[in-house]
Amino acid sequence: MLTPADIVFLLDVDNTLLDNDRFGADLRARLERDFGPDECARYWSIYAALRDRLGYADYLGALQEFRGERAAEGALLEMSAFLLDYPFEQRLYPHALETVAHLCTLGEVAILSDGDIVFQPRKIRRSGVSDAVGGNVIIPVHKQHALAAMQQRFPARRYVMVDDKALVLAEMKRVLGDKLCTVFVRQGHYAAQTDGASIDPPPDRSIERLGDLRACDQSYFAPFQQRVFPEEPS
Repeated sequence: MLTPADIVFLLDVDNTLLDNDRFGADLRARLERDFGPDECARYWSIYAALRDRLGYADYLGALQEFRGERAAEGALLEMSAFLLDYPFEQRLYPHALETVAHLCTLGEVAILSDGDIVFQPRKIRRSGVSDAVGGNVIIPVHKQHALAAMQQRFPARRYVMVDDKALVLAEMKRVLGDKLCTVFVRQGHYAAQTDGASIDPPPDRSIERLGDLRACDQSYFAPFQQRVFPEEPS
């Protein structure tokens, strides 16, 4: 029987540990180069429709539909290789693996990331993130709907979720309450979209860069009502 940990850190991947916006820009540039702007726009239209239907990003599925009835053009085969061999280890944010190593000194660390079941695990392995967390990886369709399975695999007294999507953090907080400390990382386009938005409940903590967590100890992640602040000098 698993013994509950004192604290488990749950880390998102895209635009939290690695710059997925940069990957998207590289993919767009490659599509335009090989197929032209109109076909590039068609790929992203397919991608958006798939994301709306499935609930997660499916780059490989979009490429499959993009192929359609075409013959196996060399450019299509090269695009497949581009996706599968993309150097995600070069897209890690500064100090990402150092931050993971630091959090491992404070508790158990796991990846909790939305995505498909082929490309997302490959991305996590290629980036070195899977090894950094000892293979502790969960990839549901929607992380906020997989909290029961997450707690079964990683039982703990407290959890910390680090993510660039404030709305997802709010959904998780409404389920787990004070058992969860939510940390909002202001990186990437999703974070920028929430600037000025009303988030209920708001994140417990907000940081500008993932690497900021290297300076934090366990007390930083305690619920507000449990934190003890020193009295101001009289």
